[in-house]
Amino acid sequence: MRKLYFLVPGLGGKFSCGGLWAELKTLKLAQQLCPAEVVTYKQREPDTLFLNDLLTQPLEQAILVISWGFDVGQLAQQLKDYNVIYHAHSSGYGFNLPARVPIITVSRNTLGYWGQRSPHSLLYYLPNQISDNFQNLHLDRDIDVLVQTRKSSTYLLQELIPALQQVCNVIVVDSHVEDLSKLFNRAKVYLYDSAEYWAQQKVSEGFGLQPMEAMACGCQVFSSINGGLSDYLDPGFNCHKIAGYSLTFDVQRIQQVLQSGQVGGLPESVLAEYRTENILQRLRVILTEINEFFDSQPHQQVGIMPLTQRRIMQLRLQAIWRKFIYKVS
Repeated sequence: MRKLYFLVPGLGGKFSCGGLWAELKTLKLAQQLCPAEVVTYKQREPDTLFLNDLLTQPLEQAILVISWGFDVGQLAQQLKDYNVIYHAHSSGYGFNLPARVPIITVSRNTLGYWGQRSPHSLLYYLPNQISDNFQNLHLDRDIDVLVQTRKSSTYLLQELIPALQQVCNVIVVDSHVEDLSKLFNRAKVYLYDSAEYWAQQKVSEGFGLQPMEAMACGCQVFSSINGGLSDYLDPGFNCHKIAGYSLTFDVQRIQQVLQSGQVGGLPESVLAEYRTENILQRLRVILTEINEFFDSQPHQQVGIMPLTQRRIMQLRLQAIWRKFIYKVS
């Protein structure tokens, strides 16, 4: 297989976020299947390739993996003469990609977005990996409710948490946690409400790792169901919808869950889709197909007509004209 170069703006600092960590985890998985290396393009890092330097080398037998949503449109144009894959986390950035760029999505929600927006591209689904350390250790759970401030809604932080603090033990995490799995194993209920955050960003929740990690550790989860969260969250069956109509109703439902003593979680049969073994199997198939695509691309004829806004308008006008002719006849 061709060597993969995973392009990220930097390896830390202002670029630190879940998307960066997920991309670096995908890099490590890919390294088990083929040569793969990280490349930065905004911030130079010690002992790390920089994009401008990489582009001075012959790259016919390499694939560049782009993923940073806000930069993808510009990068795709800059790298139009190279073999490029878009590893799509969130959706809604507004750019379009040529059909010669295969798209690998981390959620079915994002897969559907690109299936509509780029119908002639090669599309694949490769969910994010859930590390094996996220599992139910059957410990005593001394935390009633756990919440992280990052991405949390104003309602969650300013209304629901203060109300819950009057009736139960609530732990609010507002800094980096070295081992989140241990914290999830101490909690009975985990709260996650990111819809407001992503609405402000004008893009979607790409995957929503924390609710799944919490469920894998046995937490009962109250969550929003936006974006990629809708892939696996099923309110009433494996989770509860947060911000359900009123503050009083939310507090009532959370108290009922706490009083029930029930442990949450996902069956291992469900989690298996997101564990390392399955991710590697899927990635091997995907990379094999993409390598074959790049092998054959120089020999292909002109591609399928793209579904641009102009093309959509032409199709609409043609449909109107056909209806008019049918009525007249």
